[in-house]
Order: sequence, then structure tokens, then C-alpha cells
Amino acid sequence: MTRTVARLAGIIVAAAAWLVVPAPGAAVVATPPQPGTFVGRGFDTCAAPSQSAMNAWRANSPYRAVGIYISGGSRSCAQPNLTATWVGNQVANGWRLIPIELGYQAPCGTRTPTMSANPATARTQGSTAADSAVSAAQALGIGAGSTIYNDIEAYPSNASCRAAVLSFLSGWTLRLHTRGYLAGMYSSGSSGIRDVCDTYNDPAYTRLDQIWIAWWNGVADTDGGGYCADDRYVDHQRSHQYAGDVTETWGGVTIRIDRDYLDVSTEPGPPPEGEWTATVDNSGAGFTASANWGTSAFSAQRFGADYRFAGPVPSSDVAWYAASTPATGSYSVEVWYPADPGYNNLAPFVVATTTGNQTVMVNQRAGGGQWVSLGVYTLPAGAGNKVGVSRWTSGTGYVVADAVRLTRR
Repeated sequence: MTRTVARLAGIIVAAAAWLVVPAPGAAVVATPPQPGTFVGRGFDTCAAPSQSAMNAWRANSPYRAVGIYISGGSRSCAQPNLTATWVGNQVANGWRLIPIELGYQAPCGTRTPTMSANPATARTQGSTAADSAVSAAQALGIGAGSTIYNDIEAYPSNASCRAAVLSFLSGWTLRLHTRGYLAGMYSSGSSGIRDVCDTYNDPAYTRLDQIWIAWWNGVADTDGGGYCADDRYVDHQRSHQYAGDVTETWGGVTIRIDRDYLDVSTEPGPPPEGEWTATVDNSGAGFTASANWGTSAFSAQRFGADYRFAGPVPSSDVAWYAASTPATGSYSVEVWYPADPGYNNLAPFVVATTTGNQTVMVNQRAGGGQWVSLGVYTLPAGAGNKVGVSRWTSGTGYVVADAVRLTRR
């Protein structure tokens, strides 16, 4: 990807529970999550192509996904075409979008700006970058539930540099989850991808939701070769940039691109066979809530016989789900709730991680009646409250507590 960007000659929580904050003075309509659930070919290029170019390629090329650089201080190309209208038009025409942040780079690399070599500072920078990327996504109408990929170009990895990059990505991932987005990373297979895959089960770092492997082997698949083991990021969590700096012409329009193959999803699949998993329902053991939480069987989208509900208040009053996790490690956290226009648009789900509580806002007016992923978190071993639903929110409507599922990854 860096070759196309640097050259300047090239023309890229819940699946249905998306939400957008309009840019000042603009009425921005949120798209469904991007790229969403998609298997197929895509391309990325330095600047978003014109509408006529996109139309020609949609009608004639084999590509159905396009990478767009939405934010970051290391971008090399101006983006005169990249507007909320452009985004809405591409999605309406059947394109899947791959939002990219190209900002902080590895401290041992040559591209600027570089992140701090201090892991704690790098983690804070990752969180700040996530906020910037979300602001850019929202201004373009790229709704929550979308995956934003942090582009960290190739670097000569070593122990200290690796720690900084992984800490940066932990801050990036945690903050995106809090803002309702999924966290991805693009990097060279031999540096960034190898580092995140080698530490896949390391509880010191927060796991990404998706990876994008830069490995120009010419094969349109999601194999990671020797850079990422086959048992890592396997649940529709991979994209592969398999060729770069190529010129293609479709419908009379020529663009210099990198070729990509995607197998991604925002919808959590079933737990892998043999993995530890626990489901806690509001009516079963492990659930506790104060008497302020009512009980309802109103919605047919409920999990089990009923669910709990309460109005928002300026105090926590958390309904907790407890489970006994077998070991400290990475666990996917999914929630089930019925959706209704009268339910809360900013329901705060609290995940009790090894580094403190992390809050993820979920729009309970959409995406109900299915498992909705909150992301992957490092949870402590043993019995205790693992996930909660708080009433302290600026959103409106009833906050709903139904079921939670934890799966060891």
C-alpha cells in the first residue's frame, strides 16, 4: 500500500446497530457497517476515484470493495472526491468500503509521523488516533459497526518497537470498541502482521478484530503464509493485499491500484469447536440486578423467556452477568437484546477487563434478536462479574439486559 500512497499517481456493534453523529451543519445519513460481511475482490488506491470512474469500474471490473483513506497525518494524497455524498453513492451502487487511517507509524520505521517508543504513550496515541478516525468516519456517514483499519507500514521489527506498535494497537482497539466500531490493522506480513499474530494469545495486548495482510504473492486468498498461523484471525477476519502497483483499465478508465481479497464479517459466527464458551441469560444463574430493573416478555426477539429493562438515570445501577472463566486470556464478548424504537440508542455495556472496565455503547433500537459482538477483550480468570449493562447514559429509551455470551479465543 505504501508504494501507491507515496507515488501520488494513483486514482479505498453490532452489524445493524449503527449510529452516526452528523458533521456540523450537514445532514449525514449513516451507511450500514463497512465493509460489513463480504467475500470477494477489492482494490485500494491513493485518492478516492471520481464518481464516473467508480461507475465504470462497478459495471466492468471484478472488484466490489474499495479502500479509502479517511484520516491520518501520513496520508500523501488529497481527497477532493471523498465526501459523505460520494460514500453514500458508492454504498448505494453496491460497493463495500474499506476505511483506512494512515497516521502514526512504528518508531523504528522511516515513515512519519512516528508513534512514541514508550508503550504507555503509544497506547494513548492509539486511543487518540481512534477518536480522530471515528470523527472522520462519522463525517463521511460511515456508521458504527464498521471496521476502521490502521495502516502501519513495514518496519524492521525488534522487541522494543514491537511493544510500542502492539501497545498503540491496543489503545486503538479499545477506543474503537468504546465508540462502537471494529478495529482492523493493515501492515506488511513480515512486520506488523507477524507481530500481531505472534502475540495473538498474549493477554498484555488487546486483540484486533480484523487484519489486512500485505503480501504480494499474486494469490487472491486470505492465507497468511509464514506470517500468520492458520488458527489466528480465522472467523472471517482477514483481508489480503496480494498484488501492488498495478495499472488496470475497466470501462475505459485506467487506475493504478493494489489488489485485495477480503473474507470479512461483522456478524459473530458460532464458537469454534472445542473452545470454552458460556452463555448467561437474565433469568439464569450469574445474573444480578437491582429491583429497579423490570421484567418483560414483550418482544419476540428476546433470548429465553424474558428480559430486563430500566429507564436511564444519572447513576450506574449496573445489571451484571457473572461467569467463571477458565484462565486469564482473550475472550470474545457478545450480547443479545431485543430491538425496539422505544429502547435506548446509547445503551452502555461494561466489560470488566484485566486493565479495568471498558464501556461500549450499543444502539438497542436496531440489530436485535441476534448475537452482537462487542469485540475481543482480556478477561481475568475465575468467577466474577464479567459484563454489565449500565443505566447511566445520555441516550433515551429503556436500557435492556437480556443475554451475554463469552467465548475463549
